[in-house]
Amino acid sequence: MAEPGGAEKLSSEEQSVVAPPASQAPTSQDDSTVETAEEAVEPPEADINELCNDMFSKMSCYLTGELIATSEDYKLLENMNKLTCLKYMEMKDIAGNISRNLKDLNKKYASLQPYLEQINQIEEQVASLENAAYKLDAYSKRLEAKFKKLEKR
Repeated sequence: MAEPGGAEKLSSEEQSVVAPPASQAPTSQDDSTVETAEEAVEPPEADINELCNDMFSKMSCYLTGELIATSEDYKLLENMNKLTCLKYMEMKDIAGNISRNLKDLNKKYASLQPYLEQINQIEEQVASLENAAYKLDAYSKRLEAKFKKLEKR
């Protein structure tokens, strides 16, 4: 029959078969190989209760620590989420300001577009006048050369 502690309780007959009583001398030549069986003794009831209470209090302390650590992890995660939310709100505001400024710049560019077209037209006219001035200068040089040629005659 097995005991709760794992040791088996042997009857007096089984004890005599397993090992001779201490008063009998072993029949084998090697005295060190023979062992005597002792009956397993249960610890007193108070010790088991005390050990159980100690185990439960330590387990309670361990589980409380684990729950506190998990709770702190969730609080940290919550704070990180709040900070991330604030950063995204700031980024949203910045993006809104950039969008608004870009729209304003596009409106200003659109209002300047007629003036830019006028500048382009004036630039084309200046280029045309410059070309005419070069032609006039070339013509005047030829005319001057002809005049000098006629004057020499």
